[in-house]
Amino acid sequence: MDIDVLRATARQLVAPGRGILAADESTGTIKKRLDTIGVESTEENRRAYRDMLLTTPGLGEHISGVILFDETIRQSASDGTTFPALLAALGIVPGIKVDTGAKPLASFPGETITEGLDGLRERLAEYRELGAGFAKWRATIIIGDGIPTDFAMLANAHAMARYAALCQEAGIVPVVEPEVLMDGDHSIAACETATARTLTTLYTQLAEHRVDVAGSLLKVNMVLSGADAATQAGPAEIAEATLRVLRANVPADVAGIVFLSGGQGDVDSTVNLNEMNRTAPHPWPLSFSYGRALQAPSLTAWGGDPANVEAGQRALAHRARMNGLAQTGDYSEEVESSAA
Repeated sequence: MDIDVLRATARQLVAPGRGILAADESTGTIKKRLDTIGVESTEENRRAYRDMLLTTPGLGEHISGVILFDETIRQSASDGTTFPALLAALGIVPGIKVDTGAKPLASFPGETITEGLDGLRERLAEYRELGAGFAKWRATIIIGDGIPTDFAMLANAHAMARYAALCQEAGIVPVVEPEVLMDGDHSIAACETATARTLTTLYTQLAEHRVDVAGSLLKVNMVLSGADAATQAGPAEIAEATLRVLRANVPADVAGIVFLSGGQGDVDSTVNLNEMNRTAPHPWPLSFSYGRALQAPSLTAWGGDPANVEAGQRALAHRARMNGLAQTGDYSEEVESSAA
């Protein structure tokens, strides 16, 4: 492990005006996405969709890294170039999702544990050979009656810290993603409390596992009202609560924080990121690692039709640019409408 290289890669992923495109949907999830546009989820159709995304002209201007799925990191663009090589040539760091999903946590009804540690050292070595410079591991934290429990948080934090240590051993930057889900009717205060507990537990475990946090990124939810809550917090309240919880619970030497969209609308996730960056500086760069919030307009515009590839790419380029502006606090409704 060359810690200087890891730290440099981590900083590259949160460079000014740039963020991460999450294109790591599992086979099941990408099928759901393709179903919405009436496209069959065959390996070739999935490859064609990722090809449309990753060959977007100027993608590297606002995208610093792309998280891939196991299938995708082994596939190639239409010209035969492997996707990792294509991205690297654009100055974009290829990444890889390595967990195998959240499963029910035995004896803890309503809570989950993320699996995927078995054989991870060997898989990371293979992914490194395939060109991966960073990896991602996601845990889901659920707010409900009597949950999240301390044990569920500890179990997930312990697994995530083991993953992060193995990543750094393999020369791969770990992105740790503890997501407090929006599902439910809880208040923004309940989300803030759960997020604080989650982050405190996570960074305790990372320290105990001797993970160099300056060579890592945190991917985390914004502090939001539950999706079904009667009262929905606005951008200013979201930004204030999110920054408060991050400053209290995330070490200042973490290389950067990238937010997940977590079910927010395409524009909402941009507005909320911009609101936080309007009050910079912060101890760490605050950027984005969006999946659906970057891809949804592109997927709709493409529609599975080769004649619409350029339309799909324009939609992705637009959302990438808007979020790149939000990463520096320079986004506005005016630039959104004029650029569109």
